[in-house]
Amino acid sequence: MARRVVNRKELRAEAEAAEALAASPKKKAARKTPTKRKPKVAVDVRMKLYWGVFSQNLKRVSVFEFDQKDEADKKAEELSKGGKSPHFVQRVKEEVVETE
Repeated sequence: MARRVVNRKELRAEAEAAEALAASPKKKAARKTPTKRKPKVAVDVRMKLYWGVFSQNLKRVSVFEFDQKDEADKKAEELSKGGKSPHFVQRVKEEVVETE
């Protein structure tokens, strides 16, 4: 069998012809227009400070207005008497719900 001598230039020409045939029938896809995003609006959240009486298991037993700390301390002492689990007073912030 005789061996056929193939030239690099011939191979390159064949490859380019095949690429040209493959590329011609394709159509470019239409681009989608980007959607505009709405900017995030910062919502002002109003918080109010209270005194909370908590058990040892971190369960809130009662809540007092911020100016009633003495009453909150008395309630914590009363609940802690008699060898029961200790109660403590801690600040609590809660969101103020505005009704319109």
